[in-house]
Amino acid sequence: MTSLAETPIAADSVGLLEGIASTRAIRRYLDEPLPPEALRDILFAATRAPSGSNRQPFRFVVLEDSPKAREAKALIGQSARKFWELKRANDQYDKGSGADPNSPKSRMARTMQHYVDSFDTAPCLILPCLVRYREPTPSEGASVYPAVQNLLLAARGLGYGGVITGFHGPVENELKALLGIPEDVFITCTLTLGKPAGKHGPVRRRPMTELVFGDTWEEAPAWAVDPPGTRHTSAGPPKSVKVI
Repeated sequence: MTSLAETPIAADSVGLLEGIASTRAIRRYLDEPLPPEALRDILFAATRAPSGSNRQPFRFVVLEDSPKAREAKALIGQSARKFWELKRANDQYDKGSGADPNSPKSRMARTMQHYVDSFDTAPCLILPCLVRYREPTPSEGASVYPAVQNLLLAARGLGYGGVITGFHGPVENELKALLGIPEDVFITCTLTLGKPAGKHGPVRRRPMTELVFGDTWEEAPAWAVDPPGTRHTSAGPPKSVKVI
């Protein structure tokens, strides 16, 4: 039997640019564990990311189905449900357009409710961490988040998906004690990962003309146009931008 050390990295199922344009937040997973070779390739991609001075201060705690992993998932799952309960009420997800079961707001509420309710059974939970080598700075995430994006893109290329959250915050001390994470290590986020129960698909964002400027703020250059077939979202504040 060939060992993973002798197994080359897998060929991805989509091209790089297509993967970037279709890597969406995946919150529903099939009840399937990730095979070791997929985890190897996904985490390998994460560890190839750039970092300040190439210090590579990122570390990844990968939790599957051990007793510790199940306890960590349960801790964060409880925190996630408390957070979502407050956000659902404060942001009035069940009022206005949220009362229409077919509205985007209502669909998002159902997706989030399912996600937090099933957090404890996510196939894989990853805690991207930062080993601090100086006092905290506003830019320190720049040495971790490129690795997290690499991870998500690699997962997309191999037919998996995930989503980033900050649900670990209220239980960070308990997590560190459970998993033996040193006090000076910063857990930057949580990332659940699995085989999508639905599909990836082209992500919806606001048009380039609202997001990309030339040499004057809010003036988009002529080339800042979306490719044919691009689908947009109305999320976020609308912008009034003139093309030059």
